[in-house]
Amino acid sequence: MRYIVTGADGQLGGRVAANMLKEVSGDQLIFTCPDKSRLRPERVKVWEEKGVTIKEANYDNKDQMIEAFKGGDRIYFVSGVIIGPERVQQHKNVIDAAITAGVEHITYTSFFGANRPEYKQYVLPDHTATEEYLTNSGVDYNIMRNNLYLENYLLNSVMMANLDNKRWVTTAGDGKATFIAKDDSGRVATALLLGKGEKNTGYDVTGQLISEHEICNMINEISDINYEYITMNEEEYYDYLDSIYIPRTSHGNYSKSPVPWCANDMVTNESSIRDGLMAIETDTVFKLTGKEPVNPRDLLEKYSFVWKENITTYWDLGKVQ
Repeated sequence: MRYIVTGADGQLGGRVAANMLKEVSGDQLIFTCPDKSRLRPERVKVWEEKGVTIKEANYDNKDQMIEAFKGGDRIYFVSGVIIGPERVQQHKNVIDAAITAGVEHITYTSFFGANRPEYKQYVLPDHTATEEYLTNSGVDYNIMRNNLYLENYLLNSVMMANLDNKRWVTTAGDGKATFIAKDDSGRVATALLLGKGEKNTGYDVTGQLISEHEICNMINEISDINYEYITMNEEEYYDYLDSIYIPRTSHGNYSKSPVPWCANDMVTNESSIRDGLMAIETDTVFKLTGKEPVNPRDLLEKYSFVWKENITTYWDLGKVQ
């Protein structure tokens, strides 16, 4: 059995790649990324010494992916970054290429609510369309619908507050969500890639229930910083994000933006927390990994450098990590 992990250079795909190396021998693994030159040389060295096959696989290049995926039996593919019809086409390309290459099972990283018509987050149409294409493709599959990543509220929210005189601004109010830690998501993806899920099944991937306000308060407690939690309505939040140069769409100008996310995404996600849409609890993490989801409090020290170093932009994270 050979396993393919796409986006092995990224935060989520990288976690899955590392997990898989603990589960199977390197010669059973194919790791792909859009541009091999962007991989850290020390990472490539470790992978190659373990026998991993490393290939370039750009989601816009179906022929390249067919070649990269040849010899693989099961694939985990992380969703693309850009939001809109381009991403849907990229996902279709991955699915088509995998099937053409002879892959027998696909695990796809979707988003929480993609199978719920009443959910209206900005990113959902891309995932809903991809899920439909995958389920109708004839290949065996699993879908993991990740809730909002817990790390976003320990990194991005704090950075934006640092940028604005310690004002933590959101539309989330006191709504709660089962934010998922990326380590938990990576472990679930690994389990599904290894075949531990039920065939042709989607899983809502959720963590412990907590509010954004509670996260802010926990950080205040251990940092001795008074982050002021401020809730706005949607129009006010859009104006606020405009004022700090966050573009409305993923096609916008990010040259002055402190984060690589767009306002439409941020506003609709935060409002969905306020409205209770992201508060659904599941046992997916425990069922597939045998471990309970990460306690948000246990991640505070790991990301404490953001407030200790007063990081104000996503682009500065690599300088201190």
